[in-house]
Amino acid sequence: MFAFALAAAMTINTVIPVSASSLSSTLPSAGAATTLNGSDITVASNGDLKMTAGAVVADNLEKATLPQEAEVGGETVLDVAAEVAEEEADITVSGEDAVAESAEAQYANLVIAKCNDYVNVRQEPSEEAEIVGKLYNKSVGDFVSEADGGWYQITSGSVTGYVKAEYCVTGEAAIALAKEVGNRIATVTTTTLFVREEPTVDSAVLGMVGLEDDLSVLQEDELDGWVKVPIEEGEGYVSTEFVELHTEFVKAESKAEEEARLAKEEAERKAANAAASKKSGKSSSGSGSSASVSGGGAGASVASYALQFVGNPYVYGGSSLTNGTDCSGFTMSVYANFGISLPHSSGAQRGCGYDVGGLANAQPGDLVCYSGHVGLYIGGGQIVHASTAATGIKVSNADYRSVLAVRRIF
Repeated sequence: MFAFALAAAMTINTVIPVSASSLSSTLPSAGAATTLNGSDITVASNGDLKMTAGAVVADNLEKATLPQEAEVGGETVLDVAAEVAEEEADITVSGEDAVAESAEAQYANLVIAKCNDYVNVRQEPSEEAEIVGKLYNKSVGDFVSEADGGWYQITSGSVTGYVKAEYCVTGEAAIALAKEVGNRIATVTTTTLFVREEPTVDSAVLGMVGLEDDLSVLQEDELDGWVKVPIEEGEGYVSTEFVELHTEFVKAESKAEEEARLAKEEAERKAANAAASKKSGKSSSGSGSSASVSGGGAGASVASYALQFVGNPYVYGGSSLTNGTDCSGFTMSVYANFGISLPHSSGAQRGCGYDVGGLANAQPGDLVCYSGHVGLYIGGGQIVHASTAATGIKVSNADYRSVLAVRRIF
């Protein structure tokens, strides 16, 4: 006998009318099951269910059994089940293809800067035109049009203007680069979410995160309903059922935004110097750091300066070394004290300076870049960084999570 299990084996999207006049026996009442004498059940081409004697009839169609040779529109039940299985497999593959196509379509209109530092965004497609903003290396804009002379018109953040095409990538190259430079973010949508050591509900809990927390996604492919994320306790997994996934890109900075940032950095630099002077005579205990800088040179001076702010608060979007800063605001403000301008973005800072070939070659003052995070190397395998709202500016082992790049500014 062939088990005709709708829920487990296949889905029927149409209601099959039962022709009571064609039944040679009476169906049992609900809740009962009866074996009728005979051997065949067929479904006629007009959709009527025709039962000669023979089937086991139940109140739940999922429990009904039919002979393997029962016919559905001229085919056996086994044939129909095989066809439905193939159709469902096709739908699954098509769905996966659609997701891939959707991702490519999402990135197909992007213009991404590929240069040493930044490309100017100009008001008109001319090198003599007014500069209205800057598109930093690996920053992203949306393509508007192409102008004569090798220019792209773009919109990015609050900036609309023209960039030289030779310093940017579009099309297939932009799609490939977007997957590298975009920060994949998982935003928590439940009050408290467990981060587990392995991608399974049976795994041990590594830590917990709260509603609307933004987590950098380290891996999402081939995890079947889970994404890998970093938290202070290490790298773990959260269920995609309780997070919203999206991609963030670094955008252009307008001329006005740059001027405001530089003015703010100058004010912060003065405040930081004043605060550092007050701390200089104090012990390294308390809010100061017991860590020390190994090595010398300009980078060591940067690291030593940064260590003076250990214990100060973390504030998302902030850049104040005394009143609160986030990770990229911290490195930006530290380097501003030495006359170096960095963008307020961990992703954009990953394109600043030059790559030194990994943590093994790191020197004090280098930027240690992670997915969605950045810190300053101080030597001895450690970094100083604006970590979280709970910990503020602190010292951590540089390899506490996966390192994407180490960049040298000097």
